[in-house]
Amino acid sequence: MRASEITEILDRPISRVLLARDVVRLAYVAKDGRPRNVPIAFTWNGSEIVMCTTKNAPKLPALRENPTVALTIDTEVHPPKILLIRGRAELDVVEGIPEEYLQINGSYQMTPEQRVEWEAEVRSLYDGMVRIVVTPTWAKLIDFETTLPSAVEELVKQRAEREQA
Repeated sequence: MRASEITEILDRPISRVLLARDVVRLAYVAKDGRPRNVPIAFTWNGSEIVMCTTKNAPKLPALRENPTVALTIDTEVHPPKILLIRGRAELDVVEGIPEEYLQINGSYQMTPEQRVEWEAEVRSLYDGMVRIVVTPTWAKLIDFETTLPSAVEELVKQRAEREQA
């Protein structure tokens, strides 16, 4: 998929709403060769999905061995809105708390007092984190109004052909 196609998809209004959500589902291949799919908080910086995790997270050895990932961001309403992204995870070990992690959690509803307590707890717990950075190499938006899953598109086409016969 060309970069311009990815940009066009990610710049659509529905995609921008999805990219502003709190949680993405990160799919990867674990060290045992089996698939994993975990929800994780994220932020979109305009060109990359950035997730942060503990330095001892079980997913990190797997991502170092096989950095190919798939991401899903979706809604819980009908019809669902679904943004699918594929890419490679780059791991960046950082000292302290990455600014993205504090931004990611900024959308949770906390009082100012709760926010201060939460941030103090985070800073006391983590001496560093790992940024998981994914630059999209493929993207698809499914909104069930203007775009459908490819298998459903095929069925719609086959139905139209039957009706014309």
